[in-house]
Amino acid sequence: MTTGSPPPSARKRSRARSLVPLGVAAWLVLEIWLLTLVAGAAGGLTVFALLVGGGLLGAAVIKRAGRRAFRTLTETLQRQQSGAAPGPDRGSTGNGFLMLGGLLLMVPGPISDVAGLLLLLPPVRAMAGRYAEKALDRRVRAMVPGSLGDAFQQARMHRPDGKVVQGEVIRDDAPGRRSPYEDRRPPLTP
Repeated sequence: MTTGSPPPSARKRSRARSLVPLGVAAWLVLEIWLLTLVAGAAGGLTVFALLVGGGLLGAAVIKRAGRRAFRTLTETLQRQQSGAAPGPDRGSTGNGFLMLGGLLLMVPGPISDVAGLLLLLPPVRAMAGRYAEKALDRRVRAMVPGSLGDAFQQARMHRPDGKVVQGEVIRDDAPGRRSPYEDRRPPLTP
């Protein structure tokens, strides 16, 4: 029986799966190196204060963005329940990128702190949102048949009940050979 997917040895590893771990390792080494440079120039207490301050600021940013997202969700649900006309379309308020900025502030290191502070600026958040939207749109349009997204589309369109699993059955009907699914017990005699 075949599953339709190539054996694991035949699959090609994607470029991102190969380069992302190396990029993360290089980023961590660079962050630690820059922290040691700052500690050598300004002192260890200054670095400790920067790390604690970044953590506290990041936590405050995440808390604020979470409250704003919850408030927006509550207002939308109340409008829908009351049957009122939808409010002004504010589009994406950027709470996701605001939370990402807070998270980057909480990660120790000057590079992540600078990236987090940049994401706190509304024009940078708007630009990152436009870029992410275009990239996602491009990925959806370029979706090749047989990809994971295509599988979700097929499941949604063709198998809404989820009871049927698409597959391929290969039967070996050679005489004298038994299928592994046949009953191996002797027949019952009355």
